[in-house]
Amino acid sequence: MVDNSMISEEELFQVVGSGWKTYEVQKRKITFREKLKGKPVFSMILLLIVVLGCVFANLVANHDPSGFYLRNLNTPPGREFIFGTDSLGRDIYSLIWYGGRVSLVIGISGAAIITVIGVTYGCISGTAGPKVDSVLMRFTEMCGSIPTLLMILILSAVFQADDVIGISVIIGITGWFALARIVRSEVRQIRNSDYVMYARLCGGGFGYVMYYHLIPNFVSAIMFVVISSVSSCITMESTLSFLGLGLPADVVSWGSMLSLANKALIMNTWWVIVIPGVFLVVTLMCITNVGSFVRSEVNNKYSNL
Repeated sequence: MVDNSMISEEELFQVVGSGWKTYEVQKRKITFREKLKGKPVFSMILLLIVVLGCVFANLVANHDPSGFYLRNLNTPPGREFIFGTDSLGRDIYSLIWYGGRVSLVIGISGAAIITVIGVTYGCISGTAGPKVDSVLMRFTEMCGSIPTLLMILILSAVFQADDVIGISVIIGITGWFALARIVRSEVRQIRNSDYVMYARLCGGGFGYVMYYHLIPNFVSAIMFVVISSVSSCITMESTLSFLGLGLPADVVSWGSMLSLANKALIMNTWWVIVIPGVFLVVTLMCITNVGSFVRSEVNNKYSNL
């Protein structure tokens, strides 16, 4: 009796026919240009340059950002002062990088607070019963109907927030409503899934279920909102500083630099407002382009499922 386990597939099966050939599928190598196709490479490079310049501001700056060069008031861009000076004699080139550091810190910190509150609140509302969910959503809609700037102004006056941490916290706790609604809708779609029910039956608490089962399933869907919240926090800080209600005068940011716009227009010193405005707008556009790319990638992923 023949043991079939000792016989190879080539001996068991024999290909017959005239002119048969074996074809092997060869995978085409994807070039580096094809990998970058459709990606906002230019925006990523610009954003990386701005971020690195702000992080290493002490190496990039060529003047003391807190120094007042009284002999060079409102000096136009030149060899000594690359971006010129403002009405106080401060070097705008150095202020750009140090001010950008403060603006980016506020943007990232505010976005982190928005993400933590919005995700936690949305998960609680999405997993709660109908009555609790209705109350939580009505509260979110009520708070979301109030203008964000008005809420920030009221909270700033009540808590007297005049530093980076205080401004970040106030911007964060007033901007999570939209994210909470998105998270809530995503959680309600997956809360009755088998793996979620199994985790609950095994004794998993709310924190365990949220961290290991809920968040991994909707994190890609909220990435656009999270990235966009960075630019919205930077914009809000710039608006507050432009109105003179943000950071104190000794803390430099892109918004506080733009607060000198009225004097710059009167004195015809265009570089005082144009250069910080260009850096702010370019950074916000780059962040928006990266966020739009993330949203399109998520939509393509779900459409191919």
